[in-house]
Amino acid sequence: MKIAIAQINTTIGDFDGNADKIVDAWRRADEAGAALVVLPELALCGYPPRDLLAKPAFLRQNQAALE
Repeated sequence: MKIAIAQINTTIGDFDGNADKIVDAWRRADEAGAALVVLPELALCGYPPRDLLAKPAFLRQNQAALE
């Protein structure tokens, strides 16, 4: 099994931009024949979100980006 490690520079709260980076990394890994892509912790919302995780709007944006 070929595994790709995606080292991407995410931005806290930039769900659309981070999602674009994730999809781009996934496509490159797929083209390289990887069966699994490992992403950084909290890649979609950016790291470290700190107190943003306590804000309902931030959590809603995160859920919407996942969908």
